[in-house]
Amino acid sequence: MIAILRAIRKPLRIALLPLVALLLAACDPAMTGGVGGGPKIDTKAPVPVALLVPRGGSASDDLLAQNLENAARLAIRDLQGVQIDLRVYGTAGQATAAATAAKQAVADGAKIILGPVYGEAANAAGVAVAPSGVNVLSFSNNTTIAGGNVYVLGPTFANTANRLVSYAKRAGKDRIVVLHANDIGGQLGRNAIQQAIAANGATLSGTVDYALSQESVRAAIPRLKSTMSSSGATALFLTASSATALPLFASQLPAAGIGPETTQYIGLSRWDIPAQTLALPGVQGGWFALPDPGASAAFASRYNTAYGTRPLDIAGLAFDGVAAIGSLVKSGKANALTGTALTQGAGFRGANGIFRLRANGTNERGLAVAEVRNNQVVLLEGAPKAFGGAGF
Repeated sequence: MIAILRAIRKPLRIALLPLVALLLAACDPAMTGGVGGGPKIDTKAPVPVALLVPRGGSASDDLLAQNLENAARLAIRDLQGVQIDLRVYGTAGQATAAATAAKQAVADGAKIILGPVYGEAANAAGVAVAPSGVNVLSFSNNTTIAGGNVYVLGPTFANTANRLVSYAKRAGKDRIVVLHANDIGGQLGRNAIQQAIAANGATLSGTVDYALSQESVRAAIPRLKSTMSSSGATALFLTASSATALPLFASQLPAAGIGPETTQYIGLSRWDIPAQTLALPGVQGGWFALPDPGASAAFASRYNTAYGTRPLDIAGLAFDGVAAIGSLVKSGKANALTGTALTQGAGFRGANGIFRLRANGTNERGLAVAEVRNNQVVLLEGAPKAFGGAGF
């Protein structure tokens, strides 16, 4: 137990800082231009597409940049009858450099921009090219920057929360208590879960917060137990990840009488990353969402065959961006890359299954629901293969 407590002390205090920084840097999405617009293209000629990657920053950023470029070029190979002129620009992961690169890309003729990765940089790029009407498909999952000409391709709290609450409602585990950190990331996660509860007709049985310290995590447990008991809750939705407070909660909650045998645990984060998370006693029987496993495995296999290594998880977003652009350009319409076209309801097929962009700049992705059982991932409900109506 002491080893577990020591191991998570550093992540609890540090791991969420990048998210906080990105959120604080975001500006009003309304500043980034109008919804539905975009430049006209000549679909009979190669379409200039800019890819903004964090090349020139740290070694890890350079690795990320290479993964994104590799995935984009892998997607280009799949396009039949569509020519993409991919132009790659380094941003060093910085907002100022991203804005400069975005402007240069448009000056060079880019009709759409893929990237950057980090929220602050994506926001800056969107603002920089808004006067030109060029849309930005960023690799961020920071929905506070979404809107206008900026779209986020990364998986969102809202998408995950809605998928899991919908499943919980159908499974009769619909009286839900939310356990969340009191930082910006935790609050956004809480808000997404609350909105999903309301949208799916479930019941919010209470919320319990905690600060990013071991002392606060421990102090939250008796408050949580009281809330669970008094409300008659049947499920506990945690925003914590394996890099933050999940390992501590997974060991402490069962000991306090809030075990998975009596309470349905639900996770907003991936509980199969890293793999050792699956061995935590407290997550056994817990539910979480993940991208279409079949599609993800197929993409990883193709990437490995092409480049001799397994892709980083985020690499699939570059593949998705090119797949969406190619699908739209194939229509032969001059307005194929406008906001109206990008947000068409049928969506697209990407590296991790189906996805579609929303008019507010966010996205929906087809997710599977899984359970941790005997330290293994067991699928409870597969990811949808197509969108229907207003959702899936």
